Amino acid sequence: MSRCKPFFGVVIVLFATSPVLASDGGYPTDPVSVATGLELAEIHCAMCHAVGKDDQSAQTGAPAFRDLSSRYPLESLEEPLAEGIVTAHEGMPEIAFEPDDIDAFLGYLTSIQTK
Repeated sequence: MSRCKPFFGVVIVLFATSPVLASDGGYPTDPVSVATGLELAEIHCAMCHAVGKDDQSAQTGAPAFRDLSSRYPLESLEEPLAEGIVTAHEGMPEIAFEPDDIDAFLGYLTSIQTK
């Protein structure tokens, strides 16, 4: 039985330090954070994407932010937002946010999801 304890401890450490597994998707919902997230979306994204609850994307094929959670978990955007989102299509700028901005941005996105 004592042989299992070190292995179990390693599993706990790996689980606790994994950024993907440690995220619970609990983003700030206070008005200031949500407004900051909206401002970031308007500055960096609105030239192509619909960033509001009922607007249309300016760029054909650019997904509306209110529908993103139907495509994939919003938590999956944490790392790309920190490192710089890069896409396969031309014209999308590489954007990297600071941790507080990522939380605010994802808090805003969460607040406008249609599902």
